[in-house]
Amino acid sequence: MRADLAPLREREFRLLFAGRTISLFGTAIAPVALAFAVLDLTGSKTDLGLVLAAREIPLILFILVGGIWADRLPRNRVMVGANVVSGFSQATVATLLITGTAEVWHLAALAAVNGSSTAFFFPASSGVIPQTVPAQLLQPANALLRLAINGALIGGAAVAGFLVAAFGSGTAIAVDAGTYLAGAFFVALMRLPASVRMEAQHFLRELGEGWREFRSRTWLWAIVIQFSLVNAVETGGINVLGPAVAEDELGGARDFGLILTAQAIGLVAGGFVGLRFRPRRMLLVATGSILLMPVVLIALGFPLSLPLLLAAAFLAGIGIETFGILWDTTMQQEIPPAALSRVYSYDLLGSIAIVPIGLAVAGPIADLVGVREALWGGAAIVVLATLPIFAVREVRELERRLTPAP
Repeated sequence: MRADLAPLREREFRLLFAGRTISLFGTAIAPVALAFAVLDLTGSKTDLGLVLAAREIPLILFILVGGIWADRLPRNRVMVGANVVSGFSQATVATLLITGTAEVWHLAALAAVNGSSTAFFFPASSGVIPQTVPAQLLQPANALLRLAINGALIGGAAVAGFLVAAFGSGTAIAVDAGTYLAGAFFVALMRLPASVRMEAQHFLRELGEGWREFRSRTWLWAIVIQFSLVNAVETGGINVLGPAVAEDELGGARDFGLILTAQAIGLVAGGFVGLRFRPRRMLLVATGSILLMPVVLIALGFPLSLPLLLAAAFLAGIGIETFGILWDTTMQQEIPPAALSRVYSYDLLGSIAIVPIGLAVAGPIADLVGVREALWGGAAIVVLATLPIFAVREVRELERRLTPAP
């Protein structure tokens, strides 16, 4: 087997790879199906926004709790439990839609259940990777998983459109429910060593231990602060202002969909690069790759012709994925395994905490200063938030090792 596919020799990694890929394929179906379900019920974009927000709020609230339990228990069991809860919540949504009894509050409440289970799934699925492959295979393992994720997201979104058009939103969400349960089956077969589990202590003490691991590393908290700004600006710029530009100056939804597809293809390309490209100073290269992200915001600001916009989105996708692979590899190398899920929880919490604000203010800012100025201002914020990271000594000097943190 080729070196970049070597992680697939490991039984536990193969099971993790299968379980995550299958469940994430369904996860890509859900947003399309849910959007049309809400619009079919009420025709209200506000209602759709409330349902989507209902999922994000529990994710933010419970992510630290999820990290603690992922460090306490065998992480694959946490993943199984989270997938089963998500599967049954989606099955309930599908039943309500198919029987014609669904109301918006039903969908919001069940979206909140799904967000809560995701808060437990994410830190467990991130922390479990070093338990499935030797240290020297961490980067190709991360690259393969992220390739599978991005491929599943692209394929799932395409399948979602067909399912919704042919059979309705309820059937599409029923398929999503099935993928959660199928993913749980594969992950349940994993056998993990018990030595990395943390004995149950006290919630606040465990939270404090995770916080000390997080704040003791300047490179870690500095990059999380950077991404709190980067993610808020990028999400608002792409998801709120991008459709407005496409509607007013391009070909509408079709062209905006092509832009998102080009970025997704860039993510896949970045994953293939990550299989082979193994820089010694991972954080330095990862930070540099983020400077590709604002290219698409700048291109939208003009806007450039569609082929140039697609090229910009493709480059942004490569940059995002290169960062993601090297970031995961660095985290798994530097953070002690017993605390890894809790540190991932702090990472995610800091990185997404102000994303709702970015979504909320993008439109009013564009109305105040203009769409072009808002997009270019967002690109400037991404650059200005990233450049100081090069001044962090650990970012410049931290090197790849063949052994993870003790």
